[in-house]
Amino acid sequence: MGKYRQGQDKPKLLYFVSEDWYFCSHRAPHARAAREAGYEVVVVCRENTHGGQIRNEGFRLIPLNLKRRSKNPLRELSTLFSLIRIYAREKPDIAQHVAIKPTLYGSFAAWVTGVPQAVNSVAGMGYIFISNDLAARILRPLIRLGFRWLLNHGNNHVILQNPDDLKMLTEAGILDPDRVTIIPGSGVDIKAFAPSPEPASSPDNPPIALLVSRMLWDKGIGELVAAARLLYERKTPICIHLAGGPDPENPATINESQLKAWVEEGVIEWLGPRDDIADLLKKSHIAVLPSYREGLPKSLLEAASAGRPIVASDVPGCREIVEDGKNGLLVPVRSSMPLADALERLATDKGLRQKMGAEGRRMVEEKFAEGLITAQTVALYDRLIERNDAI
Repeated sequence: MGKYRQGQDKPKLLYFVSEDWYFCSHRAPHARAAREAGYEVVVVCRENTHGGQIRNEGFRLIPLNLKRRSKNPLRELSTLFSLIRIYAREKPDIAQHVAIKPTLYGSFAAWVTGVPQAVNSVAGMGYIFISNDLAARILRPLIRLGFRWLLNHGNNHVILQNPDDLKMLTEAGILDPDRVTIIPGSGVDIKAFAPSPEPASSPDNPPIALLVSRMLWDKGIGELVAAARLLYERKTPICIHLAGGPDPENPATINESQLKAWVEEGVIEWLGPRDDIADLLKKSHIAVLPSYREGLPKSLLEAASAGRPIVASDVPGCREIVEDGKNGLLVPVRSSMPLADALERLATDKGLRQKMGAEGRRMVEEKFAEGLITAQTVALYDRLIERNDAI
């Protein structure tokens, strides 16, 4: 690996993420904090709907046509060579990679071009590690092999969001724990997601349970719909709202026709992609995410910050945010009956909702506020720059 260039005024930090929208929703606060700390920030990602927002933030954007779902080897080689050329031209002091494909491709490009430090954020294990379909079973050992070689090579460092992922990856021999820092999530803007009194409810306007997520099967949406049917049969006063759109680049996506069929059935309301999540939470009473596995879900952090109680699966990532019985209820994964029971319990007990919502807000302020998380991230960058300086 290369050496930090002593004469440079500002160390250069390059972010490589798959999608422009993901950078804006999860990484822009980190990039702002790094810029305020004296870093020059460059963003590499696929430009779609949020490229203008990235540029308006004052960050230089380098578009890269990365296809998350592509299995065409020639296309993938072309993408990798394009990335290598970008790294060779930009000469970053730190390359920050987010998600599985950017981590694999970015770590390789950083190694080839001599980038002094690579930081890899593996935000949850995702489809490859939790799905049992044929494509995932084929790709899984290849991904593990790539991680084992690239992430333990040279000046690579890994950020994980929860201790369960650390345990899994170290016990599998994929990661050296000395290269790992746990930073719990992306943080949440506690001013934007301030607590508010829950809206009044009545038999004609029952409590709303809100799920905010991409529309993916592995977010437990199928189980949530099944739970909604059970609640309808019980005549439980509750409405289930889904906020988010399909993700065609993800093999676990739920297509729009299926979502519309559920709406026509009358068991859920699908709100589509939204950028007014804080307002939706103000109009809701409960947050729900019966996901199969997470890194540290931002939607639950936002819900807790807004003072809403949570129903979530007892899985890595969710259990870091939800303390069962304190700020929400944890339920077994892939099981609709306990999910329905938990939603019914909160829907019919306003006092419990308020108590849990207040506890969730307290937890976020103490552990997950955006300023705390970005400070931890920038501190890691600073340590790596100092390490380069000492070489």
